[in-house]
Amino acid sequence: MLAFLASHAIPARPRLRDAGIRLFGTVGYHLAYSALSLAVTAWLAIAYAQAPFEPLWDQQPWMRWVPLVAMFFACPLLVAGASTPNPFSIGMGGRGFDPERPGVLRLTRHPLLWALVLWAGAHMVPNGDIAALILFAPLLLLALAGPTLMERKRRRALGPEAFAVLARHTHMPSTRMWGEIGAMRLIIGAALYAALLALHPMIIGISPLPY
Repeated sequence: MLAFLASHAIPARPRLRDAGIRLFGTVGYHLAYSALSLAVTAWLAIAYAQAPFEPLWDQQPWMRWVPLVAMFFACPLLVAGASTPNPFSIGMGGRGFDPERPGVLRLTRHPLLWALVLWAGAHMVPNGDIAALILFAPLLLLALAGPTLMERKRRRALGPEAFAVLARHTHMPSTRMWGEIGAMRLIIGAALYAALLALHPMIIGISPLPY
């Protein structure tokens, strides 16, 4: 987990990022960093799967409903966040962002981070063991701190006035949001949710269904 967190801090460190770009070139840096991220993520997943089970609390029947319900909202939030231009947070970047039609950013300027909050927080509840706490708790804390850290960073980069112009319709939910998000994103989010339900027993080894 420490290696995972350290590797994901590289893009946030201009000196490290710039050194990587000088060493590998822009495309090479992104390819190398992607390979590093995948390798460390795979290492983390394997370590978690092989960790001994040391319970911290007993699982109650109601606990299995928590990730089932939370992921119903996290999946469309993830899809909409990953496919919407966003100058404020992690994601596909701000190119093409329309302040008059911010889409899911009307709900939150940090949809991917809140999807991570839902995923990590919800999965801690039924998985009451030390390995799960080591896996999910740092990711939950990182995702909770992320919006504040990203807001400060973007305000400094854009300047207060430019930030205010871009953000004037964000963090203000309205019925217009649904039309801007579009039915296709919601359908893909529902399909992702269904796929996770179906693949969870094969990949994770346990059914996510409460029964």
